Amino acid sequence: MVLAVSSPHKHRKSSVYYFRRVVPADLREAVGKREVMISLRTKDPAEARRKHAEVAAMVEREWQALRSPARSLTQREIVALAGLIYAEEVEALSEEPGSADVWAHVIELHAKAREAGKLEQWLGPSVDAILRREGLNIDATSRARLIEAVDAASIQASEQLRKNAEGDYSPDPRASRFPEWKRPDEPSPVKGYKTSKPQDKATTITGLLAGWWREAQLTGRSASTYQSYSATISKFVAFLGHDDATRVTPDDVVRFKDHRLAEINPRSGKPVSPKTVKDSDLAGLKSVFGWAVTNRLLPANPAEGVTIKGVGKLVRTRSKGYTDTEAVAVLRAALNLKPGREDRKTYAAKRWVPWLCAYTGARVGEFAQLRKGDVRQENGTWIVTITPEAGTVKTKQVREVPLHPHLVELGFPEFISSAPDGHLFVNPSPTGDVLGPLRGVVNRLREFVREIVPDERVQPFHAWRHRFKTVARELGIDPMIIDAIQGHASRSVSDEYGDATIKAMRRAVEAFPRFEVLLSTDNATRCSN
Repeated sequence: MVLAVSSPHKHRKSSVYYFRRVVPADLREAVGKREVMISLRTKDPAEARRKHAEVAAMVEREWQALRSPARSLTQREIVALAGLIYAEEVEALSEEPGSADVWAHVIELHAKAREAGKLEQWLGPSVDAILRREGLNIDATSRARLIEAVDAASIQASEQLRKNAEGDYSPDPRASRFPEWKRPDEPSPVKGYKTSKPQDKATTITGLLAGWWREAQLTGRSASTYQSYSATISKFVAFLGHDDATRVTPDDVVRFKDHRLAEINPRSGKPVSPKTVKDSDLAGLKSVFGWAVTNRLLPANPAEGVTIKGVGKLVRTRSKGYTDTEAVAVLRAALNLKPGREDRKTYAAKRWVPWLCAYTGARVGEFAQLRKGDVRQENGTWIVTITPEAGTVKTKQVREVPLHPHLVELGFPEFISSAPDGHLFVNPSPTGDVLGPLRGVVNRLREFVREIVPDERVQPFHAWRHRFKTVARELGIDPMIIDAIQGHASRSVSDEYGDATIKAMRRAVEAFPRFEVLLSTDNATRCSN
């Protein structure tokens, strides 16, 4: 059957183009409608024509399959189709896989569905979608075998994504088991349209990010910057619906900016802040595309000049630091925390990291990545070494911080002594990567503290840094010494002369008043806003 060529339909109000096609009379019962209408997600006429041709070919394949008798799939075809689903799941979610616990739960759900005989109910829609896309009408036996194969492929994808969530991005050694899928009856190209060539990986948007990061590591850019840019690129590719950097226009970036400003932050339930969009999303796009221009991979930076005007300081209705009541509530919750079913290192992090932050004003990640060998006693003083070797430090410089005597009384040295060698609160991946697992532990710490202090005007751990500075000023402690403890940059050239010695820092730390928190059998009180 020759594919009828039609033109993209422009929506009267939104100006977005659509694919529209009347369903042939003999297929209306099977399709379930008289007309097919699919958004092409673009307002650009040339792009709409290209996408229209792709959708038209896909729809025609589906209709041809409905008219064809059901056929059997070979074992190779079944595994190849399952491989498509594996690849799509991994590629779509590997950039930001979330928590490893989520993927462990997904694997468990697969097992429960299989035991209950509900694989058809759970995986049937995904199988139907790929069959429609590939223009296949298969018999019942092949469908049952395909669902089994898709179940195995999805479990394998979940296992790979769990590794990614733990910071392990080594290739899946079993991914090569999937043969290449070859569509059995590829229709002739639509007259007037050229078949697109395979996309060069170097000019995919995600490929540009990878290239930027390879070079950025050599210039000392932090892993947290890469994580931020990676999250932005993942959102941008999902928004565009493609990964082709050569097709990105300034209008695309503007639309993405507007899209992000209209999004709701899942944590706060409020719109994403303009500052986040400007300083994280737009900054990330400008850096990655700018790198591509510098390296002659793109002729121009589509994000150049796109910004948000008038982004000023947020109106603050309270202090950035914890109040006395909030500080005591968080520390009481940590002190009285009982071991549960969670990982023992996560429990230890919740037990000790809030106290460490409270008495040093350090960043949460700097303590969450702490190793046993980073804590030592010297001349009667317990000292923590905060170093980039353990994971990541914002200043990229090692520093030593003396511990408050109260931490010693609470038993932190005993905890260190009984802990195995290596990281105290993080389980590095099999490849030794710490950053992914570290992010997971920090997220769990934030969730734990947020249960105690739900006021979203205060950041769960940055609040300790603000409080530490406030108390130091009240005590009249030398600002240079406090900056050295907290890892803040020098304020002036004169601050770079001389050293902040352990002796001076110890006097400063010991001047801080103790938090009078008692062990209790009661749960910590949740602070109200």
